[in-house]
Amino acid sequence: MLLFNAQIYKMLSLNLPVFKTNIIQKGENRMIFDILRKRYVKLTPEEWVRQHFIHFLVEHKHYPQALLANEVGLDLNNTKKRCDTILYRRDLTPLMIIEYKAPQINIAQKVFDQIARYNIVLRVDYLIVSNGLQHYCCKMDYEHQTYSFLTDIPDYTLL
Repeated sequence: MLLFNAQIYKMLSLNLPVFKTNIIQKGENRMIFDILRKRYVKLTPEEWVRQHFIHFLVEHKHYPQALLANEVGLDLNNTKKRCDTILYRRDLTPLMIIEYKAPQINIAQKVFDQIARYNIVLRVDYLIVSNGLQHYCCKMDYEHQTYSFLTDIPDYTLL
């Protein structure tokens, strides 16, 4: 069974609720089903974090699955970038950007700089960064040109 593979086992220990995974072997790659893209994607440590976090948002924080999108392209200074996940409002304007890193990647200023660059284009109300072990959520305050860190990921009903 796949769960006994050492590489997969190492990826199991995150600071997020466990969910029923759908993992298959395709050639030499393990693939995990992405409920947002509705297809199998290569299972990497970052993808493991993304899938856990998406399930956490949908199942525990009541985020509408239909308003979340993975790997969303955007143009930033004439270069193509991809946001890991975007939460949209019901009018389909961006509300939140979520950036994932593999568990072994320390969340440092460089990661916040990356998501801040994406926000130059999208101007969302919330920014989240997670490596599956640590999660940071910021609420933007454009009027005062500042932001504040929240103590928890807000439930969708509170956004």
